[in-house]
Amino acid sequence: MKWSEVRQHFPERCVLVEALKSEIMGKERVIEEMSVIDEFENGNAAWKVYKKLHAENQSRELYIFHTNNEGIKVIEQPYIGVRRRV
Repeated sequence: MKWSEVRQHFPERCVLVEALKSEIMGKERVIEEMSVIDEFENGNAAWKVYKKLHAENQSRELYIFHTNNEGIKVIEQPYIGVRRRV
């Protein structure tokens, strides 16, 4: 599904989606096709399911969005890791 279709099918909801087709343009990940895993009334419930699914398979590209947003934007940031003193 495209984001416009997700917004149409799930108005005023939080949705947990998996990116099926995406690409990086500069520092932004553009999600062209996505699959809705579930819908929620609030982000807290969506976050619980996200953490469970992510723990099971970290290679899945999962995101939580609210359908009130006309567009979606995912900014890529490099993982620096945990620093500790030596």
